[in-house]
Amino acid sequence: MLLSCQNAAWAYDGNVAASGLNFSVAAGDYLCVVGENGSGKSTLLRGLLGLKTPCAGKIVYAADWRGTDIGYLPQQTAAQKDFPASVQEVVLSGRIGRLGWRPFYAAADKKAALNNLKLLGLERLRGRCFRELSGGQQRRTLLARALCAAQKLLILDEPLSGLDPSAAQNVYALLQRLRQAGLTIIMVSHDLRGALRQASHVLHLQNKQKFFGTAANYKKWLEKKHV
Repeated sequence: MLLSCQNAAWAYDGNVAASGLNFSVAAGDYLCVVGENGSGKSTLLRGLLGLKTPCAGKIVYAADWRGTDIGYLPQQTAAQKDFPASVQEVVLSGRIGRLGWRPFYAAADKKAALNNLKLLGLERLRGRCFRELSGGQQRRTLLARALCAAQKLLILDEPLSGLDPSAAQNVYALLQRLRQAGLTIIMVSHDLRGALRQASHVLHLQNKQKFFGTAANYKKWLEKKHV
């Protein structure tokens, strides 16, 4: 087990945003979190990232867990789109959490950045200013940055936003390769069809946990709902 939510809940100003969450994620799992807008998906991600403390229950992590083991791709904001740095600098910044007391990036950090630029097909753009890129190129750059940080867990909040169908399929293929290499993935997505095709497990939220289980069992659960 990598992490486990045990009857966890989160609230804002006394109003519960997500409650009754009981699920676990193991190494190599690909969990897709689905639900309507305002159903608690982003709140859950903030909790998993340690940015918000549960108002009830708890999250239990593996004994060897470190906060720096997470790579995170947030939903893109206007400020991110206008970031005044090169593509390579943005991707390399994913290694900041590993610098410790070192004032400069090491050769290993630069190698990781280059590898992830290649992985996302961005090597020829590495000298370009990030804000000059297309929306899809920016999204891939930020994904490469998240991969530079991820050691055990990659958390993605709507990673396909702004991507055309071809680019989206490429991202799905990449995520499957990463999972096969042992990386655990938790992804919030509105692409239910893609989630059912790609994910190993599904968590359905509606301000509380409505379903957690394998993607195959989630399909059966949906069929029963619509009978």
